[in-house]
Amino acid sequence: MRSSLLASKFRSGVVLMAAALAAMTISGCAGRERPRLAYEERPVEALYNTGYERLQQHRWSDAVDYFQEVERQHPYSDWARRSILMQVYAYYQNNNYAEAIAAADRFIQLFPGNPSAAYAFYMRAVCNFEQITDVGRDQGYANAALTGLRDVARRYPGTPYATDAAVKIDMVNDQLAGKEMNIGRYYQRANQPLAAINRYKAVIANPDFQRTSHTPEALYRLVEVNLQLGLKEEATRNGAVLGYNYPGSPWYAEAYALLTENGQRPETAPGAKRESWLQRIIPG
Repeated sequence: MRSSLLASKFRSGVVLMAAALAAMTISGCAGRERPRLAYEERPVEALYNTGYERLQQHRWSDAVDYFQEVERQHPYSDWARRSILMQVYAYYQNNNYAEAIAAADRFIQLFPGNPSAAYAFYMRAVCNFEQITDVGRDQGYANAALTGLRDVARRYPGTPYATDAAVKIDMVNDQLAGKEMNIGRYYQRANQPLAAINRYKAVIANPDFQRTSHTPEALYRLVEVNLQLGLKEEATRNGAVLGYNYPGSPWYAEAYALLTENGQRPETAPGAKRESWLQRIIPG
C-alpha cells in the first residue's frame, strides 16, 4: 500500500495461502520452455503445470502466457477455471493491478457460485487496497477497496478472507478519516472555519471514523476553530467530549490549556483516570 498510513507495500499471507488453495497444481509432464509462447496444441496438464512452474520461478509474465493458453485451448475445462485464478495471482505479484482486477472480474462473472469466487472477490479488493495513495491525493482506490473488503466480509464470514478484510477495513477507514482531517486543516489555514468545522464533524459523526486515530485531533480542532469564532460554549462541549473519552491524549492537554486561556474550566484534568462503570457499582 502506497500511503502515509503504510510506508511500503506488502504481500499478505492470506493471498499466498489462498492462491495455493484456489488452484492446486496437478502432477504431469511440463511443457518445453521457449522464448516466446507460440500456438501449439498441447495437453492441458502440460500447459498448466508449466505455468505453475513459472510462478514458482517468479516469472510472472511467462506464467500468465501459459495460463492464458490453457484458456484458449481448453476454454470449458476445469483447468481453464483454475488458470483464471492463477492469472489473478501472477498479475498481482507483478504489480499489474488493473489486469489482476480484470481477471478477477472475469472469474466472478463466469463462476459466481464457485467456492473459489471468494478468492476472486478478495483479490479484487486487495488490488485496490494496495494502490491507496497518501491522504493528499484522490482516494478513489481507498473507496473502491472499502467497498470490496466489505463485500468480502459480508459474503464470506468466518473465513480467512473475512478476517483479513476486517483488518484492512479499519486501515482504510483510518486513511479516509485522515483525508477529511487533511482537508479540514487546509480550510482552517485558509481562514475558512465553517468549511473546516464540517470536515472535522464528518470524522466525529461517522461511526467508522470514530474508531480511528484521528478522532482526538478532530475534537481538538473543533475546540480550536470554535474558539476562533467566539463560540466558547460549543468549544467547551467539544472539549468535554475529548476529555471524557481521551483524558490522557496530548490533544486533550492542548485543548485544556486552550480552553483555560479563554476563561473556560473543563471538568476533567489532563491525564485523569475516568471512573469505570465497575467502580461506580462497587465504590473503592
